[in-house]
Amino acid sequence: MEGDERRQVRLLLVELRLGGVTTVARTGPGPALAAARARLALIGLLFALAAVAWWWTADRMEGMDQGPGTPPGALAWFVGVWVVMMAAMMLPSVAPTVALHARMTRRRAPWAPLAFTAGYLLAWSAAGVGAYGVFVLGRELAGDALAWDGAGRWVAGGTLLFAAAYELTPLKDMCLAKCRSPLGFLLGRWRDGTAGALGMGVRHGGWCLGCCWALMAALFALGVMSVAAMAFVAALIAFEKTVPWERAATWGTAAVLVALGVLLLAAPDAIPGLTVPGNEMEMPAEAMSMP
Repeated sequence: MEGDERRQVRLLLVELRLGGVTTVARTGPGPALAAARARLALIGLLFALAAVAWWWTADRMEGMDQGPGTPPGALAWFVGVWVVMMAAMMLPSVAPTVALHARMTRRRAPWAPLAFTAGYLLAWSAAGVGAYGVFVLGRELAGDALAWDGAGRWVAGGTLLFAAAYELTPLKDMCLAKCRSPLGFLLGRWRDGTAGALGMGVRHGGWCLGCCWALMAALFALGVMSVAAMAFVAALIAFEKTVPWERAATWGTAAVLVALGVLLLAAPDAIPGLTVPGNEMEMPAEAMSMP
């Protein structure tokens, strides 16, 4: 980091302390939330983009939810939908980090916060391509064995239980700490300019991916084309990243996932908003290949 940028960061830390953010709070979401209050226009823009993404996603997915095991469609179509889905789900929870980055850049790189956001979404886009490959390969290898009335129900329920177990691992704690305490990440990985902001966004997205990949697996288990499942997983992610009680958040999330996993195996009809395969109307095949 250049000398001028270092001075700006020191000034930011002084401002945060004067604003009531203590040294202890720097290890949590306090600095990012303080920066969010100072960058309300940027926060408003990110939330507006998320709202548009939710509207677009709901419109494109109407009638496509077949519950657990919903086919993802053609790769190009899925990637386009996935990027918008990630914008809808993740922009609200990453907004305080983007605001903190914007406050640290000041006027040196006005487009840097948007580049940071683009890099963050790029990391999640790459993850979506990987998830698509795993999903399609699994269906190709297993064939009808993964149908809901075969092993599909057990795979979906097991995925939810596995996601619950991951919530309590040291790796989850480490990645969640990076997401909840972005100031340390920004100070340690700082790069100037728009290109630097893009790279930082990719790296931060990687930490977020390490934190939330199991929750995204839970989304596939519940139905990747389900807007209700999207909203549920997005709420869990925002809950974990913003509430002040980190351990309570992760244990609470794990408990919810265990309950859902057990219900999915024992009584799937009892899960609100879940489309149970076989109970829904058949979706036209051409719908999944829409451009």
